[in-house]
Parts: sequence; C-alpha cells; structure tokens
Amino acid sequence: MFRRYGEHCVASFAPDEVRVLRKVASEVVGLLSEGFDHEDPVVERLFPDIYPEDPHNSAEFRRYTEGDLKTSKIDQAGAILAVLPSDGGGEVRLDWDTAEAWLRALNDARLAMGVRLEIKAETDLGEELDEAVLHDPASSRVFQLSVYAYLGYLQESLLNALID
Repeated sequence: MFRRYGEHCVASFAPDEVRVLRKVASEVVGLLSEGFDHEDPVVERLFPDIYPEDPHNSAEFRRYTEGDLKTSKIDQAGAILAVLPSDGGGEVRLDWDTAEAWLRALNDARLAMGVRLEIKAETDLGEELDEAVLHDPASSRVFQLSVYAYLGYLQESLLNALID
C-alpha cells in the first residue's frame, strides 16, 4: 500500500478506506476529548499506570503528564484526518513527521479496538475472524475485526515504507 518516494510515503486510498480511516480517527479524538473516562478500559490501555504498585506516585505522574499525552494523541489522530482526501478516495503523501504521527495514531486506534474486541497477545486474528464469519457473516464483529486487521496492515505497510 504505502511506497517510499524520496522524502515521502505515498498511498492511494479508495473512498471506503477513507471513510473507515476518518471514522476510526474521529472516534479516537472523541474518546480522548468528550468521552474521556478513566474507568473506560480503553483509556486505561492508552494511559497505563506507570507505577501499578504505587497508586500515589502513579496519580502524581498522571497529573503532570496526562494532559500533554492526551493532546499529543488527539493531534496524531488529527494528522490522519488532515491529510485524507476530503471527498472520495485519492492519494496521500506523508512527510517523515506526519508518517510518524500516523503510525502512533494507528497504534492507538488498534489498541483501542483490541480492548473493545477483547483481542489478546495470543489471539489468532485469522481464527477469530473465521469464527465470527461462521457465527454471523453480517455481524458488526466481522466488520470490526476486518478494520482491526486492515489497520495492522496499514501500519506495517507505512513502517516498511519508512525504513526502506
């Protein structure tokens, strides 16, 4: 998908891909702004306790770093929204800094989806998707697992383009 052209990573996206990426990035922004809740397992995953055995120091660390980290994550998701074609599909050209922001935003989106879908390190995504398709091919779970897999593919493609 992504290819390296000089100082840029370039990819072409179909209209459906643009819609999915816009929705995913917008949901991350929403989660980190108006939907921000420390009790949400996704928020816990995106902002893990630095000192799990020491709640006081963890709270102090969070107090000093959480605002900047949240702003950074929102900006990274915004980097996806900023360069996607506004209407339909099209080409995306990412410079080094924007590509890095995309990688971090894609990672956050995958982490969030992984929590919601109950994906674990030992989960075989192919088996999980096959099982979901057998259970109900038209289910939202099939779509969500497909998006999760697509984001992983996109992330890997962008990383490979960066290191080429």
